[in-house]
Amino acid sequence: MPDAASRHAPLELENFLPYRLSILSNTVSQAIADDYQQRHDLTVTEWRVMAVLARFDGLSAREVAERTAMDKVAVSRALARLVTAGRVHRATHDDDRRRSVLGLTPAGWALHQQIAPLARQREQELLARLDADEREWLDRILAKLLEAGNGESGIGNR
Repeated sequence: MPDAASRHAPLELENFLPYRLSILSNTVSQAIADDYQQRHDLTVTEWRVMAVLARFDGLSAREVAERTAMDKVAVSRALARLVTAGRVHRATHDDDRRRSVLGLTPAGWALHQQIAPLARQREQELLARLDADEREWLDRILAKLLEAGNGESGIGNR
């Protein structure tokens, strides 16, 4: 059993995997976001919502939150801003009048078509630092960690 001193030792964040993944994610996302935030008054959360709706049209706000693993309140705020800005439309589901379905408007699609190539370019610049084997391993490792985080080990079930 660990002694009292080691149980209360500070967490070494620089070596803590969740922290390192968060820093990497934030750094990469911010590098892409710097451009579209200033030019289009769009937050990272709003862009992620738009990207998900571009890929999966007709989702509910809850489904957007699930697919992005983002806080429901943050998604709700982002959706409210996107609807107000005319980038996302909200309609009523045909079979369930209580359920809203979301999709990009023509203005939302136009904005997506401007930002997506920039995001892909930044991704390619980042991945260019890795050789083909490292990229393959990165994909495998990320898939395995995401699978674990989604419930197999209970990590993501909080």
